[in-house]
Amino acid sequence: MESSTATSGGGSSRREATRQKLYEAAVTLIAEQGFSATTVDEIAERAGVAKGTVYYNFASKSVLFEELLRHGVGLLTASLREAAERTAGEGGSRVDALDAMIRAGLVFIDRYPAFTQLYVAELWRTNRAWQSTLLVVRQEAVAVVEDVLREGIASGELSEELDIPLTAAALVGMVLVAALDWQAFQPERSLDEVHAALSRLLQGRVSGGR
Repeated sequence: MESSTATSGGGSSRREATRQKLYEAAVTLIAEQGFSATTVDEIAERAGVAKGTVYYNFASKSVLFEELLRHGVGLLTASLREAAERTAGEGGSRVDALDAMIRAGLVFIDRYPAFTQLYVAELWRTNRAWQSTLLVVRQEAVAVVEDVLREGIASGELSEELDIPLTAAALVGMVLVAALDWQAFQPERSLDEVHAALSRLLQGRVSGGR
């Protein structure tokens, strides 16, 4: 998974590149065969590095996976926020911002399908060491949507009757599940088609438009 930020300094840049290789190796292996079945040796081999390099960058396989979740959801959150800010800068409405965020979410999932599958699967587990971290980063992503909903209510664009936390979670969940369904069962559809369908749902269910 590529980072959205550049790292200064030759050494730190090389380390960041190595961590990116490890993230990519881990996410694909764990998506293929599960967390428990994936070994550090396999992650190192897939990344093209020595086993010791894994432990130099991450204390354990669990820490690597926790940081992978934090990194991936952080990229998603940044893409959602950028979409909302760009729409606001262009003078768009809050509903336009929500629509742009839906597309940004679909683009992210299309780019990182294995990560998205892992993220959705982990949301339903309660016995993982990284559960608290997952809840924190999940809330950071949902909070971006909550902010736009809150602004829409304040401006009168959206109904005051909206339950902000549930509506934000529902919108994020809609994008995640629809995108995974698209990739698994309707791969012949284009991203534009999927976005158009979710956009119409947004317009009818959130803004009250026809």
